[in-house]
Amino acid sequence: MKFLKKIAATAAVSSLALSASLAQADSKEPIVIPTHNWTSQITMAYVIGGIFESIGNNVSYVPADSQAVYESVRTGDITISHEVWQSTFGKAFNNALDAGGIIDVGTHAAKTQEDWWYPAYVGELCPGLPSWEALNNCAELFATADSGGKGRYLDGPMDWHGQETLDRIEALDMNFTAKFAGSSGALWAELESAKKENRAVVVFNWSPNFTDAGEGGYFVEFPAYTEGCKISDGGDGKCGSPPAGWLKKAAYYQMPKKWPQAYKAFNNISFTKTDIGNMAALVDVEGLSHEEAAEQWLAENENIWKPWL
Repeated sequence: MKFLKKIAATAAVSSLALSASLAQADSKEPIVIPTHNWTSQITMAYVIGGIFESIGNNVSYVPADSQAVYESVRTGDITISHEVWQSTFGKAFNNALDAGGIIDVGTHAAKTQEDWWYPAYVGELCPGLPSWEALNNCAELFATADSGGKGRYLDGPMDWHGQETLDRIEALDMNFTAKFAGSSGALWAELESAKKENRAVVVFNWSPNFTDAGEGGYFVEFPAYTEGCKISDGGDGKCGSPPAGWLKKAAYYQMPKKWPQAYKAFNNISFTKTDIGNMAALVDVEGLSHEEAAEQWLAENENIWKPWL
């Protein structure tokens, strides 16, 4: 019996020593996390950074171009990219994968959609929606002082997917012009203004987002997406975005070696549509800063993220 107890005690000490060794295995060099120009991505950056810090890692945050970030990850200037949307950033991500130096760390549970979107009340102003042909027939309702008599579509920042928007308008011969917002906040400000005026408005939006809740709205239905339908992929550009796209994670190829515990956690991380929508709502609806929103989300959702460790 004494011998068995001694073995058990030795095993326990060895286990603790192994755990301590693993906890100290990651480099003290900071894990560099990019921040872009939309709410869920920035809030999620601080959420993931908080998870990494909880296991003893150092983290730094840097603003980064949302298209060029994959090259920065590939070269090691940035360590991860945690919100890779298929429709908007899939091409840049795949180009980086082909060049080497970047790891596909899998997909989040959430499925995505990114396209033209209108608030629910606009359906009453323009009968026939969500059809894109109906939208085009109602183009004059969406005209603004600077749209030259055409309907005005408010897209996100030009660096998201600006050329694709222009290609689609031209390919479908739409009576619309595109204006590019400086940030996601400008999109929400336009939606709020239009609602107060009961004015027709169509903007770029995405799901998951805080707009999934509340009164909501609808994505415009364009011709169905097929692989290669975009002009940049050799198609005619007459198509919408994937209706159930992926949301991926990427990492610098040296991350598993330099930060093995953080990489293990990052590999396990998988946010749902509800998770991401709630992160965005904490900022865009409740008015918290991105850092405050991340702290609150982490505090209220330990049952979700702690098992990833």
